[in-house]
Amino acid sequence: MKFRTEVNIKESRKKIQVEDKIFSIGSCFASEMSDLFHLGQLQALSNPFGTVFNPFSISNAVKRLHDAEFYTEEELIAFNGEYLSLDHHTSFDTRYIHQTLAKINNKIEEGNSFLQNSDWIIITYGTSFIYEFLPKGKLVANCHKIPQKFFEKRLLTHQEITDAIYNTVLNLDDICKDDVQILFTVSPVRHTKDGMAENQLSKAKLITAIHEMIPQFENCHYLPVYEIVMDDLRDYRFYNEDLIHPNSQAVRYIFDQFGNAYFSEQVKEFIKENFKINKALQHRTDDEKDPKYIEFREKLNQRIEHQRQKVKHKIFPDD
Repeated sequence: MKFRTEVNIKESRKKIQVEDKIFSIGSCFASEMSDLFHLGQLQALSNPFGTVFNPFSISNAVKRLHDAEFYTEEELIAFNGEYLSLDHHTSFDTRYIHQTLAKINNKIEEGNSFLQNSDWIIITYGTSFIYEFLPKGKLVANCHKIPQKFFEKRLLTHQEITDAIYNTVLNLDDICKDDVQILFTVSPVRHTKDGMAENQLSKAKLITAIHEMIPQFENCHYLPVYEIVMDDLRDYRFYNEDLIHPNSQAVRYIFDQFGNAYFSEQVKEFIKENFKINKALQHRTDDEKDPKYIEFREKLNQRIEHQRQKVKHKIFPDD
């Protein structure tokens, strides 16, 4: 007897290898996946613009990274004692214009360099809603808590979403490795402030557009992350206290499902051991000269060194 409907990720013919580079962009789910890649000591870079939710803004971010186009003072605005970019997350905001620009442009340089050698791209769309900043007539990625009267909210049209996806793929195909694989997902985080019916409409538009576009590209695929959470994990015990964001258990379940479909056997073993090592590294003692603790650390260092011999890139950087 079954008590839940399982949603499986279709196994990929191409597998992620230990030296592959994985770039992710989009909602907070993209960052959570990237955090687990880092924990497993794979080479990953996530969200050089901070969390970005809608297809238009993600397409814009990828274009700026592709062109290595730095931001200028004229593109920033001043609000509440800080300088900010409406294309970026609030984490880039500072009190000094040159510091904001430095944070933004350093990430563009880093993102451009990483993309040129990327093997895998994970794009996570969160919403079809977008805001226009009326004083500049500009579609934005983040409103930075600027009063609502300065914005107009609307749904992206189907054509705008498909155009954004198409342009994103073209730019990634141009800058990344020849056989780059692009994986599209829809964030399982519900935007309840938009309204429950409106959230469903927003997600449906994203899913429809992705499924319409990916058959045009051999290297594009859909990951049913939204479906896993909505159907397979349809229980509030898999959510944080806000009842909106999937909790760490749910994210790990999705990561394991993804790994079963996309990781090579070598990567599976590599990550499994690195997760165990990271857990062991959390162990602390009040007496670092205790012979038992010294022995524990020596054995742990041996395991780390053994893992380091398996890859060319740097893992478990020294404290």
